[in-house]
Amino acid sequence: MKKIILTLALLMGVFAAQAQSLEQNKFFDNMSVTLKGGAIMPFQGYAFWPSARGIFGMEIKKQLTPVFGMGVEGEATINTTSWEKPDKYWGPKSPNIIDHTLAGLFGTVNLGNLFAGYAGKPRAFELEGVIGAGWLHAFHRAEAANMYGNDYNSWYTKAGANLNFNFGESRAITFSLKPAVVWDMNGDIMIPYRDNTNARARWNGEPHNGKSQMNANHAAVELEAGLTYHFKGSNGERYITFCPYKYSQDDIDALNGQINGLRNQLNGLQGDLDAANARNAQLQRDLDAAKKAANAKSANTTEIIDNSAKYMNVLVHFKVNKTNITADQQPNVERVAQYLKNNPTATVDIKGYASPEGPKDNNIKLANGRAEAVKNMLINKYKIDPARITAKGCGETDMFEELSWNRVSICELIVKK
Repeated sequence: MKKIILTLALLMGVFAAQAQSLEQNKFFDNMSVTLKGGAIMPFQGYAFWPSARGIFGMEIKKQLTPVFGMGVEGEATINTTSWEKPDKYWGPKSPNIIDHTLAGLFGTVNLGNLFAGYAGKPRAFELEGVIGAGWLHAFHRAEAANMYGNDYNSWYTKAGANLNFNFGESRAITFSLKPAVVWDMNGDIMIPYRDNTNARARWNGEPHNGKSQMNANHAAVELEAGLTYHFKGSNGERYITFCPYKYSQDDIDALNGQINGLRNQLNGLQGDLDAANARNAQLQRDLDAAKKAANAKSANTTEIIDNSAKYMNVLVHFKVNKTNITADQQPNVERVAQYLKNNPTATVDIKGYASPEGPKDNNIKLANGRAEAVKNMLINKYKIDPARITAKGCGETDMFEELSWNRVSICELIVKK
């Protein structure tokens, strides 16, 4: 039991180790179909080659890993010779062309890949171990019904090997020699059909226990050749490939360095944002001072100022010759939107400006575009009622000494008392 457990643990270890380096295997990847045929004869009690009958079949297989594979098979034997010794189980068979059919599951172990490792491509020659089990049906002649009963159902086990010769650069075709031994596990259970009551319950002089048994008297030898076609998988190949990316510790360290660099960059951007907000606050103070000065100059004019209104200004800055609102300026627009949502009676008057650099006509377009950009974002992104928004371009301005500061939209929020 300990040896079995250790063997299973070893196989699981091989499976896990390969899974870490192999490309992911999809369900229909690494599939193949095999046509096979050859000869079958009783394991003992008959002359070997003179008693050979024909056998043919097909396999459908999936290679799970470079070591392990699973598949289904179907086979049929051809009644081309006699196995009719009366004291042997195999007995008289059907006069039909087909006298046995087998259908079952099998598993394979690639011994070369298990012990020598997988190089990323099948070798030109490979040796596989095969085990399997399935359903067995025998067709009996009418005169044999009293001895064996009518058509006979049983189950079988199989052990054998595949000697695989892989051809072509893509390994699309495999030619195999397939020796195997097949056991009819319920062979002696059919003895009770015989007329001799004393004989039918005994096997080699001992009472038969009625259980499935693996016995050479109920075994047959298969010698087959097979031709296999391997279908192309999702990796573009007809076999399992290694994952194209293998990370060493140096690669992992480099990735960690990039992550840390991005974190530092993010911290730096946060610092830039804080600095921009501080500059925004300073611009707001400068704007307030400029407005006071402008109000003082126009004190003697006929302009009517509504002292019952409360005013607040927010600036949105733009890049040179641009009307789109950058990510670092969107929080300022959001401040305007939040203010309008918190004050349902408030309105906003958006005035767009351009610095006096460049052609005047282009600056007028920039000023209009900047006012409209803020208005559209308030409407489309923050769902502000368009009736609460006015926007117009005011052309060039030099209200600030720093020319780049004049590329702005000034949002004047007005709340009636």
